[in-house]
Amino acid sequence: MFDKKPFARPSRGPRSSSTSTFSTSPIGNRTYDTRRPPEKEMIFGIRAIIEAIDAGKTLDKILLRRDMTSTIGKELLQKLQGTITPVQKVPVEKLNQYTDKNHQGAIAFLSPIEFYNIENLVPTIFEQGKTPLLMVLDGVTDVRNFGAIARTCACAGADAIIIGTHGSVAINGDAIKTSAGALHSLPVCKVDNLQHCLQYLRDSGFHVIAATEHATVNYTDVDMTTPLAIVMGSEDKGIYEGNLRICSHQVRIPMSGVIESLNVSVAAGVMLYEVIRQRGL
Repeated sequence: MFDKKPFARPSRGPRSSSTSTFSTSPIGNRTYDTRRPPEKEMIFGIRAIIEAIDAGKTLDKILLRRDMTSTIGKELLQKLQGTITPVQKVPVEKLNQYTDKNHQGAIAFLSPIEFYNIENLVPTIFEQGKTPLLMVLDGVTDVRNFGAIARTCACAGADAIIIGTHGSVAINGDAIKTSAGALHSLPVCKVDNLQHCLQYLRDSGFHVIAATEHATVNYTDVDMTTPLAIVMGSEDKGIYEGNLRICSHQVRIPMSGVIESLNVSVAAGVMLYEVIRQRGL
């Protein structure tokens, strides 16, 4: 098995449009995901969260009350230093949306999967004599799109999916279900800095190909027989410009109808099966 540890902190900047739906509702001057997972997927209370961390539980994210200043709250933050678990400070009203229980200003969301270290995963793939195929998702937040992409990756023989720690999908039961169980066997790497990750992949001999509607080169006109990482962005914001600049190629999927872009899971499938076609698999 691969070592299951984080990679490294994301940069933010303007995005180049690419190909996922995003569902949020405003609270104050920010927006938050409004989906409410089952309570069995959450941990309530700071002490309970600390105990879960000490027990080695994998947490997807933590919500903390914005004005929390308690000593135990600071202890939790110290526990999280050096981990990839994102922490959001939110109004207490946001926490109350998830449960009627006494949450004490803190809710953690359990992850149903373990995460892998990309720096350990890549050498292992090469050692197996494979030509690596990775899917990198930049800002894809919809669980159904993510699950569908994971299912297609598994069908196409991809070696892993890479997502960012911040601004990415919450991997929950819906994602597992939509993936038809693929997420139980397909490695997922969560990295804290997509730019550093993409540069690491290039330095490791990968062609990093970004799918963006603003590209001038068709996706069938680039070589996909080499070690490959395909970068897909969200439908509303696309790929961050900083990440786009690191990519070795930018390609487009031609459109001839009145709709100008594909759903991100469909676009990912098109890219993956072009890899299969070119590799003669």
